[in-house]
Amino acid sequence: MLSRLRVTVRPCVCACRWVHTKEKGKPLMLNPRTNKGMAFTLQERQILGLQGLLPPKIETQDIQAMRFKRNLEKMTDPLQKYIYVMGIQERNERLFYRILEEEIEKLMPIVYTPTVGLACSQYGHIFRRPKGLFISILDRGHIKSILENWPETDVKAVVVTDGERILGLGDLGVYGMGIPVGKLCLYTACAGIKPEKCLPVCIDVGTDNPTLLKDPFYMGLYQKRDRSQLYDDLIDEFMEAVVDKYGQNTLIQFEDFGNHNAFRFLRKYREKYCTFNDDIQGTASVALAGLLAAQRVINKPITEQRVLFLGAGEAALGIANLIVMAMMEAGLSQVEARKKIWMFDKYGLLVQDRKDVTDGNQEAFVHQSPGENIKSFLDAVNVLKPTAIIGVAGAGKLFSSEVLQAMGSINERPIIFALSNPTAKAECTAEEAYTLTEGRCLFASGSPFGPVTLADGRVFTPGQGNNAYIFPGVALAVILSGVRHISDSVFLEAAKVLVQQLTDEELSQGRLYPPLSNIREVAKYLYANGVAFHYPEPLDKDQYVRSKIWTTDYDSFLPDLYDWPESASKPPKLN
Repeated sequence: MLSRLRVTVRPCVCACRWVHTKEKGKPLMLNPRTNKGMAFTLQERQILGLQGLLPPKIETQDIQAMRFKRNLEKMTDPLQKYIYVMGIQERNERLFYRILEEEIEKLMPIVYTPTVGLACSQYGHIFRRPKGLFISILDRGHIKSILENWPETDVKAVVVTDGERILGLGDLGVYGMGIPVGKLCLYTACAGIKPEKCLPVCIDVGTDNPTLLKDPFYMGLYQKRDRSQLYDDLIDEFMEAVVDKYGQNTLIQFEDFGNHNAFRFLRKYREKYCTFNDDIQGTASVALAGLLAAQRVINKPITEQRVLFLGAGEAALGIANLIVMAMMEAGLSQVEARKKIWMFDKYGLLVQDRKDVTDGNQEAFVHQSPGENIKSFLDAVNVLKPTAIIGVAGAGKLFSSEVLQAMGSINERPIIFALSNPTAKAECTAEEAYTLTEGRCLFASGSPFGPVTLADGRVFTPGQGNNAYIFPGVALAVILSGVRHISDSVFLEAAKVLVQQLTDEELSQGRLYPPLSNIREVAKYLYANGVAFHYPEPLDKDQYVRSKIWTTDYDSFLPDLYDWPESASKPPKLN
């Protein structure tokens, strides 16, 4: 794994790459892309107008990283940790990504789920400095000029949200900007994509959250969501403006749009632009990877699984459709595969002729009633006898003790995925799942849980079904290969590749996913093993990917100094 190949002593600043800069003095220190703090060398300080603006000490990045880590260790409140860590990103980008890369297990829950959800809910209250582009519905007709205001001219990846469905927290409007910012942090930390190639965007069309509309610190438009044709026109204009500015193969990732809009935008744009929806396709890929890993443990093919979903929104439907693809690849027909998947939403089991209307996106998984009166999710478990239950409803602890015990009595090795985020919205905890199934379950969660020790001394390390295993690697593969359209087969292959990274020892510990510390290797592996292709195809894909990955070592900003032969500037002797 790449993380295991990391040398313990990092190169010193004098061995860094030389980069030309026109900036001098204070602006160099105020720009997070160029700021090195006290790591500027004496020559740099003297030549670039920094002498006297910094303390005399010249530090290494190692010392700076040590200070960062020690300050972080003193903090206990997750939101304060988020504010501190993201503050470092605003001041010293390379130091931020070095720490994030090295401490990914500890910091992933801070910059991403679950803490990013808390940060989004408080975004206007903890606001320090704007990040990304904010485009409102009042800007219709002017998006192209707004993109011109963004200082970077070679953007390769855009993550965009309209803030309507932030994790399991609902409509947060402009406060949802924390999600694109956090996602793109992982593009860099997990896949080595240059931060200047990434653009977070929040589309503001209002919010239907009454609390935010009364919040004096809210940062967006004080109006109800515009759900008229003007909204669609705005998104159309945004998509066209992005490819006009940055090129047709610019990756555009949709994030945390409402269910209805998420599906229709995916259908509308997937053949025209280089785009995907992480809530639908990324979640599907990582969940399928968990099922394929479980298959290795119980030695039962995916075609023999019966899956019951708690929730029937974009995450559930995305996962279900990818499971159907995997089952069809294993020999089942589409009809046979769909019959093995059931969904239970807030109105009950998705069955024909039920009173509550089903969404058109759900029709493929609406079945004939099993014939018994199913009023609760527990009833559904007892009647349908699933081998796996997958929670993506974001409604809290609905995998009750009775549900978990029923799964344990029905199956020798029940598969239990509590994938809702943040932690407070999880369907159950890892401890509940392992304890109530006597340690027999194969468990994964959307938010992280620590190791679980049972009364008999057995220790299980629960897997986190984190989309970060998938979307950075897919993004890296797409950017390096220059593809213009992203098919669902990419996410099917990504799931299979992810499982290949899991060792037998890790499976025996209860893990269904590799350690997060290996995540950059997973991203590299996705490209190198057929998820994307580059023409002409590199002879050594591994080396090609490594050569493209951004590093956190400081650049040298010294001017390019060299000598001419003394004779070149001497005039000829006059007779």
